[in-house]
Amino acid sequence: MQPRLSPLAECPCARAVEAVGEWWSILILRDALQGFSRFDEFQRSLGIAPNMLARRLKHLTEAGLFERRIYSERPKRHEYVLTELGRDFFPVVAALVAFGNRHLAPEGQALVLADRESGREVVPAYADAETRQPVNSDNVTVIAGPQASPGMLQRLAIVAARDAAAPVSPE
Repeated sequence: MQPRLSPLAECPCARAVEAVGEWWSILILRDALQGFSRFDEFQRSLGIAPNMLARRLKHLTEAGLFERRIYSERPKRHEYVLTELGRDFFPVVAALVAFGNRHLAPEGQALVLADRESGREVVPAYADAETRQPVNSDNVTVIAGPQASPGMLQRLAIVAARDAAAPVSPE
């Protein structure tokens, strides 16, 4: 018999946060997406304590975001190569960069995303793949998926009731 999942445990957002871990992990993934793969590169870039970095890399490897590979036999050294799952985290990092630049950089942008070939600044936009319409909190809500538990259905009923009670704004 399968254990009953709580609404939090079956939430894709909660599962993603569990896989990534915490803010050090996001910064490690950011650096890996920029091409870093070695322990000393991450440590130098982040100024993170070696024991903390080792724990975060172990967690990210166990979560399937990195593959640990030997790059030197003498002395034995490993690098951390992003898996497909790890590379799929790029849009999250891009969204964080865009959010930080838009809302949290009063002194100006210290880092921007740019097209690799032209160098043109890139501003990420999140859109529906089918309609190309923007995905934002004004036009998107959450609904139950086919595997939603009774607890998740109950949570989503609260969201639906709130949405139904919200006044409609004239446009």
